[in-house]
Amino acid sequence: EFCSSLAGIMLLEVFLVLGTLLIYFFFPKKNEETLPFKDGWWGRGQKPVTKEDSSIRPFKVETAEEELSDLFRRLDQARFTEPLENSCFHYGTNSVHLRKVVSYWKNQFNWKKQVEVLNKYPQFKTKIQGIDIHFVHVKPPRLPEGQAAKPLLMVHGWPGSFYEFYKIIPLLTDPASHGLGDEHIFEVICPSIPGYGFSEAPHKQDFNSVSAASVFYELMLKLGFNEFYTQGGDAGCLICTNLAQIAPSHVKGLHLNMVLVSKLGLSHLLSVLLGRYFPGLFGFQDEDVRRMFPFLKKWLYKILSEFGYAHIQATKPDTVGCGLNDSPVGLAAYILEKFSSWTDMEFQNLEDGGLERKFSLDDLLTNIMIYWVSGCIVSSMRFYKENLQKGIGTQKHEKLTVQVPTGIAAFPNEILHIPQAWAKKKYTNIVSFHFMPRGGHFAALEEPELLAKDILQFVDKVEKEQLWKKK
Repeated sequence: EFCSSLAGIMLLEVFLVLGTLLIYFFFPKKNEETLPFKDGWWGRGQKPVTKEDSSIRPFKVETAEEELSDLFRRLDQARFTEPLENSCFHYGTNSVHLRKVVSYWKNQFNWKKQVEVLNKYPQFKTKIQGIDIHFVHVKPPRLPEGQAAKPLLMVHGWPGSFYEFYKIIPLLTDPASHGLGDEHIFEVICPSIPGYGFSEAPHKQDFNSVSAASVFYELMLKLGFNEFYTQGGDAGCLICTNLAQIAPSHVKGLHLNMVLVSKLGLSHLLSVLLGRYFPGLFGFQDEDVRRMFPFLKKWLYKILSEFGYAHIQATKPDTVGCGLNDSPVGLAAYILEKFSSWTDMEFQNLEDGGLERKFSLDDLLTNIMIYWVSGCIVSSMRFYKENLQKGIGTQKHEKLTVQVPTGIAAFPNEILHIPQAWAKKKYTNIVSFHFMPRGGHFAALEEPELLAKDILQFVDKVEKEQLWKKK
């Protein structure tokens, strides 16, 4: 009887093990793990034993006359090289056009007027983890009775700045005045990534996107926001994604205008090989096929032809950075090339790089001046090394999914298109995915109204269905 009981118990155990295996393989558990908050110290020297100054101080952009005199001297002494005939922007910034930009910079561009533009929104600085964090904080000019503003953290990328959001801020803080209704009104916070613009650069190695996300999380809590929305593209996409992984109970929704997926598997490979012929099998829509194929031309060749800068910045940023920090014309050439190609790859066929088709020279030079007067180009480039030096797909945040309600605005001229079928393996709660009708990488600056409308419809969906409560 004992033997038969033992056999029965063993048989039960076998069934339990088999059942567990079946459940594991056919009903994979939802990955609810969060990303650890990174409590670093990025200031100079040893972390002091005294408590960090927690004050929030008003900040204004100011430039001394000596700085401007030095800039004009350097512009006057610029040494240009002759471009190849008919090369347009295929070799990078065309120096014939660069001369025209520099001429405008010297003779017509009014930096003092642009400083007034920069200072029209309230700006602040506060110490977090040993470094000064700069941010723009814009509250709504008016709120309907009984309505509260929704906090929205907007994060820029490289080679952009907080200035990228200056055209979209009024559409979000005062949507009714721009024909966008008053159901959702935002209080917008646009920080400068540490090492960019007027945020102090980290003095220690290893300040990556998780570090930036942790700093911005602290910033939002310091400002009194326990629940908030986040929005980003480029590096901002990565930072906002990490923030959603660190604090999923605080991030009500994550809106992205660029998606990064670094963990690729067999299904991705098969979809690359066969997705053009059997799109439905891989969850591709017709627009995905149009934007992704032929894959060699629209993905692989693009990576080879457009990502050389990323390899340099992920390996030896300081070397090139030294030259750019010393020459305003070199800095302009380096940054303008990105605003040409990443807005529309076809602009490489134009001698002026199509730069003024979507942006004004004043806007382009204001962004460049933020890099110049703050001397931040080297530290901004280092962010690539800190994020990529350990290899792609090796970091914990790359392996974790995102459960926070996510909205994706897929602009047609973004450098690489990520289909929803790929994105949803990382972002498991995509509630809004839209193929945008036009626009490229710098969406907030190029197409502020399109982006604002997409953010508003996403937040409307999250709020009406209370999706953040169902995470």
